[in-house]
Amino acid sequence: MKRVYDFLKKAEVYYLATVENDQPRVRPFGTVNEFEGKLYIQTGKVKPVCRQIAANPKAEICAFKDGAWIRVACELVEDNRVEAKKSMLDAYPNLRGMYDENDDNTQVFYMNNAVATFSAFGKTPEIVEF
Repeated sequence: MKRVYDFLKKAEVYYLATVENDQPRVRPFGTVNEFEGKLYIQTGKVKPVCRQIAANPKAEICAFKDGAWIRVACELVEDNRVEAKKSMLDAYPNLRGMYDENDDNTQVFYMNNAVATFSAFGKTPEIVEF
């Protein structure tokens, strides 16, 4: 899991894919945080991505950095605890202008049943489960 975290942090931007009905939806994200032994992402409840995850929690993350890329297939599980939200916002203080752990908009999800595939051209992919 640490290797996944490190890759996503270094990449700075990753792309989160969800599904809306029968249409895939992909958008850039930049938040990833380790809290209580799990990897978390963050967004706002008012965004369509939250409705998509509620309808189908299966998601995939993809990032590219220095000629290598990662794909993480997982289920996203909402964590409504203030502590989880605070940990995320403490890791990304620049988001505090838009989010607060006590507001009704901040939403964090942790990755469950995750399978990460590390790839690079000319190399055998490596798989990590967490």
